[in-house]
Amino acid sequence: MDIGQLLATAANLMITGMVGVFVFLSLLISAITIMSKLASRFEQPVATTPTRTPSIKASGVSSEHIAAISAAIAQYKNKQKL
Repeated sequence: MDIGQLLATAANLMITGMVGVFVFLSLLISAITIMSKLASRFEQPVATTPTRTPSIKASGVSSEHIAAISAAIAQYKNKQKL
């Protein structure tokens, strides 16, 4: 086999593989789209309940710690301005 024949075979194999992958991905995207549309038809409305955000007291951090952290942050920001 000469180099021309080998390159032609390689190009043929490459194109065949790329077409195969393209077809497979196209079918996969189509199937997912169809399943999504079918699932949205049969979807039950979900009743949402309001969620409460935890307060600072609930997390167990004392107000003294919060004051100390706030003071440290303010001091750090003041030093960075210089």
